[in-house]
Amino acid sequence: MQRVLIIGCSGAGKTTLARRLSLFLGLPIVHLDRHFWRAGWQQPSSAEWEEQVRALAAKPQWVMDGNYSSTLPMRLRVADTVIVLDAPRWLCLTRVLRRLLLHYGRVRGDELPDGCPERFDWAFLRYTWRYRDDHRPRAMKALEAFKGDVIVLRSAAEAARYMESLARPALGGDVIAS
Repeated sequence: MQRVLIIGCSGAGKTTLARRLSLFLGLPIVHLDRHFWRAGWQQPSSAEWEEQVRALAAKPQWVMDGNYSSTLPMRLRVADTVIVLDAPRWLCLTRVLRRLLLHYGRVRGDELPDGCPERFDWAFLRYTWRYRDDHRPRAMKALEAFKGDVIVLRSAAEAARYMESLARPALGGDVIAS
């Protein structure tokens, strides 16, 4: 695994898993939100965003978290692994609301740029609630042509088991009975 995409609904745990995987694999982490948003929650132009993602995706190694469906095909062309976090909508919305309460008015971690403090946004809450119906089907359709590994994790427990499975050394060779 050299180029790993992590996609899924807001609040599904993309950033948390990306951090863990990045540390475990020794790969640089790319939070797409940090690259997309400008101070004051301003968006780049489509052309500027595509150019930026193209440059990020061209790097030889990364763990990249974020959806951004307009650039998913270009990222899928170079990724070797995609991890889909497919948590239930109620859990995602609960986590987004918890994050809002914990970080309101402050910039959250290193996944967002300076000048983008946590704020209440009905459109974002609606996006989170509607993700499974409106956005997930398009992402899953895009994955049908993907040639690499696709791992679907539906809970934090599954994500933890997945990380544990990576940490276990592969058994090989002959087993010698005593």
